[in-house]
Amino acid sequence: MAERRSSPLPFLLLLAIVHFAAAAASSAFFEPFNVSYDHRALIIDGKRRMLNSAGIHYPRATPEMWPDLIAKSKEGGADVIQTYVFWSGHEPVRGQYYFEGRYDIVKFVKLVGSSGMYLHLRIGPYVCAEWNFGGFPVWLRDIPGIEFRTDNVLFKVEMEQFVRRIVDLMRKEMLFSWQGGPIIMLQVENEYGNIESSYGQRGKNYVKWAAGMAIELGARVPWVMCQQADAPETIINACNGYYCDGFKPNSYGKPTLWTEDWDGWYAAWGGRLPHRPAEDLAFAVARFFERGGSFQNYYMYFGGTNFGRTSGGPFYVTSYDYDAPIDEYGLLSQPKWGHLKDLHAAIKLCEAALVASDAAQYIKLGPRQEAHVYRGKNHIKGHNLTRYTGQGTCSAFLANIDEHRSATVHFLGQAYILPPWSVSILPDCRNVVFNTAKVSAQTSIKSTANDSPLNFIVSGEKIKKPSRSSNFGNSWMWSQEPIGVWSPTSFTVEGILEHLNVTKDLSDYLWHFTRIYVSKDDIAFWKEKDIRPTVTIDSIRDVLRVFVNRQLAGSTFGHWVKAVQPVDLLQGYNDLVLLSQTVGLQNYGAFFEKDGAGFRGKVKLTGFKDGDIDLAKSLWTYQVGLRGEFLKIYTTEDNGKVEWTYLAQDDIPSPFSWYKTYFDSPHGTDPVAIDLGSMGKGQAWVNGHDIGRYWTLVAPKGGCRPICDYRGPYNSEKCCTNCGKPTQTRYHIPRSWLQQSDNLLVIFEETGGNPFDISIKLHFSEIICGQVSESHYPPIQKWSLPDSVGGRISINDMTPEMHLQCEDGYVISSIEFASYGTPEGSCQNFRKSSCHAPNSLQAVTKACQGRNSCSVKIANAEFDRDPCRGTVKTLAVQAKCISSSEHLSAL
Repeated sequence: MAERRSSPLPFLLLLAIVHFAAAAASSAFFEPFNVSYDHRALIIDGKRRMLNSAGIHYPRATPEMWPDLIAKSKEGGADVIQTYVFWSGHEPVRGQYYFEGRYDIVKFVKLVGSSGMYLHLRIGPYVCAEWNFGGFPVWLRDIPGIEFRTDNVLFKVEMEQFVRRIVDLMRKEMLFSWQGGPIIMLQVENEYGNIESSYGQRGKNYVKWAAGMAIELGARVPWVMCQQADAPETIINACNGYYCDGFKPNSYGKPTLWTEDWDGWYAAWGGRLPHRPAEDLAFAVARFFERGGSFQNYYMYFGGTNFGRTSGGPFYVTSYDYDAPIDEYGLLSQPKWGHLKDLHAAIKLCEAALVASDAAQYIKLGPRQEAHVYRGKNHIKGHNLTRYTGQGTCSAFLANIDEHRSATVHFLGQAYILPPWSVSILPDCRNVVFNTAKVSAQTSIKSTANDSPLNFIVSGEKIKKPSRSSNFGNSWMWSQEPIGVWSPTSFTVEGILEHLNVTKDLSDYLWHFTRIYVSKDDIAFWKEKDIRPTVTIDSIRDVLRVFVNRQLAGSTFGHWVKAVQPVDLLQGYNDLVLLSQTVGLQNYGAFFEKDGAGFRGKVKLTGFKDGDIDLAKSLWTYQVGLRGEFLKIYTTEDNGKVEWTYLAQDDIPSPFSWYKTYFDSPHGTDPVAIDLGSMGKGQAWVNGHDIGRYWTLVAPKGGCRPICDYRGPYNSEKCCTNCGKPTQTRYHIPRSWLQQSDNLLVIFEETGGNPFDISIKLHFSEIICGQVSESHYPPIQKWSLPDSVGGRISINDMTPEMHLQCEDGYVISSIEFASYGTPEGSCQNFRKSSCHAPNSLQAVTKACQGRNSCSVKIANAEFDRDPCRGTVKTLAVQAKCISSSEHLSAL
């Protein structure tokens, strides 16, 4: 045996592991600091701060996505990450806690801290959030005598126990600011003031109790209650809404906080898709800080996905994109993200004056024009603000709240042109660095590319990639879901039971089975009267499907709507099955725990010769859920527990069927989606992960406008798209859920559908556009911070610039349009005019082609001539992005 020589590597590796473990154990992301507040702002480590916050809900993304989402939030100018805490995810069974995977809240908070950002933790524990049951675990409603969100001892015990557990967990992990962690603020309850009056005095008592309970936990950071005008003195009451510039807290000693700035809206099955213009959103934020606000949070900055059965409602879609600055897949939504980034930079330039002033000086500039001016002081009693204050520090906001007309205003001896419904920001009370209506940020057009049509051959138990001559008809296998009772767990009782009392929300589905006897006289009576017997239910929610003798007779859906379903019965005994379904539990409103599910009122079978049959007096056999669901046939481990049959393309789609196939992971790193537009309604799983419910309900044809006018107050019906199309057809499959090959896709389909048209798509930004004129301002990043003597900002070059950038891993492959002059139209519809610099395309191509990003100055010198003297010129560009690898292979 050869002599062994000792190596220092194991010892060095051990040292490295010990060092990493020690660093991880310390969890100190900052030097410990205290957080307090006065009437003007939160005070962090002795300094007032103006803070922008990005709302991200950790369970609506995978842990692998979290670092990139946090980084993009920070790059976008956010100082804080805000999230709810989701009780239903952390305590799915009473007394059994879960803090792993997408619910690893400690990991999420630590990632925020490691990025150098702060965290606002909204414990609630009621969250609303369009989340199933408002974030409450469904077992909570089964506690005898409990009433939610009121002066009820049973509820308060459970609520305090969960809130205390989260606070104790954060303290144990050293995550509060005074421990060197990122948590600067907490929230108890949520929008309770909207419904408080429904509970009378018990509601008022509950508010006081919740506030006292929170303070007594000793978290040593401020607590907030949003939409709570009667919040006690120890709690900051905050605003939620599209606009909060007119909001003031209920006590002079509290700062003005905006906990939910709704930058978009959620969607429901069969509804249009709402969008909020970047110009209006920026206007709302600028007005908030202009009029004394100090903390605002975008709800949502990243919306994400309602994986599994987490979407609330009823009827909220699986996507929670929310038209947020970062889309559901983690890509930037442009121009919204870029425009807000510029806004945040402008506010940061004003921070010295904003924190140094107790209040703004108001100046009326016109009928609907006004200025708010903040001037610095050397010292504010009780606080060391020398970092910000310099003699002469001055910042101003000039607002034009006219919805239709631009206005020229005069301020401190200078004239300023204000577009309608806009705010200009002057960090030194002289130079405009940003106007909310002037968008310099690029527009990005998202594309989807077919990467993998799911056409594979069945070979034994596995489905493998076919050769080019393969018969695509063998690409899928299917298995029939039993209609009605399928297991010994079923039970029989007289009467109609409430849906959730039976299912405990372990499944969307509850089968009701009974038998109906039809006599020869009944058949003759129906023929004589030319009528059909009819199942009639006073009220149902969310979906009812009626089966007779295992055949689907019809369906009804809605929120507590009447169901009238004619049926065809045979002489003798007939099997009648009523399937009630939930599509997300109620998540908002007073007493929503009492909303329930299933059927209400009378349940009858009408049209019989001897009169109606009261089905509430019949014996019913109940079965919870689907057989395939409880056997977990969507997992690789349990997929073989049912018999699968090859599916041919000419097979007639069968309702209530399971389908499966295998596919390879798409190449690259682009986000992945599955297109289920060819299907009806159901759920889908990839490698055992539930990607959510799907439903191809179509939105109304009307209500969408070709052009969205940002001017004037926004509401969720103002700027909608997707009219006449299914609300959602593409569903996010996180990359971390995929393996390189043999990914198992399982689909449960209720109505039929065509699985052969399902495809895997890549989601990316293919087209980017810019449109910047000489009247725009220079890039805001080129302005310096106010100096410490005169409070002035400075810049060397006042020339506006266009900045274009592809997503990471992509480069600009070609310039599809470029015109410097007076181009017309918008992205994907640009047109040249008579004023056009002939070398526009050449100049932009030289500056941008083959690069991930580029900048072009808006100046005659860049294009060798002035194409039309005396006219304000604009540069319009449309470029195409391709992957870097694709670009290199083309060279």
